Amino acid sequence: MSAIDDLVAELSRLPTIGRKSALRLTYHLLKQPPEQSKRLALALATLADKVRPCARCFNLTEQELCAICADPRRDATLICVVEEASDIGAIERSGEYRGMYHVLGGRLAPIDGVGPDDLTVVPLVARVAAGGVREVILATNAKLEGEATALYLQQQLAATGVALSRIARGLPIGGDLEYADGVTIAQAISARRAV
Repeated sequence: MSAIDDLVAELSRLPTIGRKSALRLTYHLLKQPPEQSKRLALALATLADKVRPCARCFNLTEQELCAICADPRRDATLICVVEEASDIGAIERSGEYRGMYHVLGGRLAPIDGVGPDDLTVVPLVARVAAGGVREVILATNAKLEGEATALYLQQQLAATGVALSRIARGLPIGGDLEYADGVTIAQAISARRAV
């Protein structure tokens, strides 16, 4: 196998990158000065060597604790549970949440062989059971596996006595009712609030 084939094979393993896109990227890199490819290779190697899960919440970091866990201004009594570290960025961009996080590392997906032991459920339960947490917000995705994961977490955390909540679902800002599906409209109506 040639160096080109090797790179195409590796790039096509990335999400949303098929063989055709991987080939395009490979040829693009070959047109660039060699220093650019070397910087990319160094950045990838550095990423693999330095980035690891936070010891407390499993967010990605280069330190023992991520920047959020290390920030004394954050509300440590509030934990938002997300599937992946990338979900934290979406919540942070809202500017509305100032609590802590817990990254599960995925969602329950028995068909794909992902069970509770493959996620960071045990550390989450231990963290909540240790005390000092008043509420856990379940912010898993609104897909079958995300809903099943949230239900499983509710069962696991029930004995801790902490308040549990689920992020609201419904219509996006700027969305039209006529284009929304029935499930989305039902979620929006059930999660309505007083004005």
